[in-house]
Amino acid sequence: MTTPVPDRDGFLREWSGLHGGYDATTGMWLVRWWLGLVYRLGRPLAVGGIGPTSITVAGTLLTGAMLPAAALGGPYPLLAAMIVVAGGLLDNLDGCVAVLTRRVTPWGYVLDSLADRICDGIYLVAFWLLGAPGGVCAVAGAAVALLEYLRARAGNVGFCEIGVVTVGERPTRIIITVIAMLGAAIDPGRADLAGMIGAAATATVCAGGLIQLGIVVHRTLRTATLRTATLPTATLPTGAGVSRH
Repeated sequence: MTTPVPDRDGFLREWSGLHGGYDATTGMWLVRWWLGLVYRLGRPLAVGGIGPTSITVAGTLLTGAMLPAAALGGPYPLLAAMIVVAGGLLDNLDGCVAVLTRRVTPWGYVLDSLADRICDGIYLVAFWLLGAPGGVCAVAGAAVALLEYLRARAGNVGFCEIGVVTVGERPTRIIITVIAMLGAAIDPGRADLAGMIGAAATATVCAGGLIQLGIVVHRTLRTATLRTATLPTATLPTGAGVSRH
């Protein structure tokens, strides 16, 4: 028997349950609007039986198609910008379809994260193809990797605050990439400058995001550790310990 696809309110409730209880119906209007758009686009895919993994793979492959457009120069970076937007939308649709079809799995989470990192790398290669210095692109790549590594490691020890939105989040990186591609298309003679600005901006926002996230993670985990350390011994589960790091 086919499981019925939830309506919009049902989708928002399930989405909230997967995101730390964040109430999308009363939260920021932009989040509410975006989730409504994603639902309208994702529901037909869910009804049609298209799985979230297929969407994840399609989004990654589509994003890779921006590289030839960036390399060709001239007006073609405009096509690259459009591809980035479409790939970013697919990146959200796979999660929507996973919720609607009740196929949210640990593997899907890992695959989606891997696809995001591949796309981040593609953006940096595109900047280099526009003419950005390799060193600047490498620094940007390191900043992206450190930000996401910190987030992943913090999650491994129980940090899961949905409210922490840094300046270096993936949507910001997508916007920067789109602007850089548009700049290269508008003024092909300065495509290298557009690529360098895109890479430098990516490095800057990710460095800022790393600092923001680091402060919040440190404060939250330190508070949790101190709270655990002050509990009576009898209340601690067997084998429980306090980190000394």
